[in-house]
Amino acid sequence: MALDQSDVEENEKNMSFFDHISELRGHILRSLVAIFIFGILAFVYNDLVIDKILFGPRSKDFITYKWLCQLNKNACFEGFTFTVINMDVTGQFIMHIMIAFISGLVVAFPYLIFEFWKFFKPALKPEEQKKTTGIILISSALFAAGVLFGYFLLAPVSLFFMANYSISNQIVNHWTIQSYMSFITMLTVATGLIFELPLIMYFLAKLGLINSVFLKKYRRYAILIIIIVAAIVTPPDVGSQILVSIPLLILYEVGVIITRRVEKKETLNNI
Repeated sequence: MALDQSDVEENEKNMSFFDHISELRGHILRSLVAIFIFGILAFVYNDLVIDKILFGPRSKDFITYKWLCQLNKNACFEGFTFTVINMDVTGQFIMHIMIAFISGLVVAFPYLIFEFWKFFKPALKPEEQKKTTGIILISSALFAAGVLFGYFLLAPVSLFFMANYSISNQIVNHWTIQSYMSFITMLTVATGLIFELPLIMYFLAKLGLINSVFLKKYRRYAILIIIIVAAIVTPPDVGSQILVSIPLLILYEVGVIITRRVEKKETLNNI
């Protein structure tokens, strides 16, 4: 006799600790399979991933540079003079694998969130399950917005600054492939994760760990932390730090609004 949905959910709630561990292992394995599949595709189509995407901000024809040139003719330039080199025997092969893994992780991110939500779904009440179904879409959208922001704005601006920064005319820039690829990927992925801030604040508010009064009271400290985070994930130039700090401050204020709404709903539910 087939079990209906309510019976399945009841059985999931009554699982033992080891049953939950086994269930978690299944979600992790499926997530790793998704990363592996997309990683293999990125490995195979390396011309697109490496030459077109990761080396994109290095080209003078990159769309961001064209926009800047259209806005200000003095901002036009003829491309970078630095070269990307490999100094290790296995350097290119290892970097190819790392790029494939990071690409798989980025593309599979919505599915990872889906698996995460499926694992915690049985612990939620029916009305909470309905409210959290949109989290997958919201989280994916925030992550994608952060990645796009990092790739099309933060990465090229930071790259332009670092490539043109010089302490002596006798020094020529020859960047290793590890240095360049880490610079681009970490900027974009880190920015994508940072853009999840409103969602993190939502869950913390639901758990009762933060409230709008707390967030308003310690706003100045939050601003200081945001500036420090921006300084960590960006090169040491003021322009890049401002570019990261502004959206983070906006996301923080959005989180305050979300927290206030969570409090109002919790108050109405307790009446």
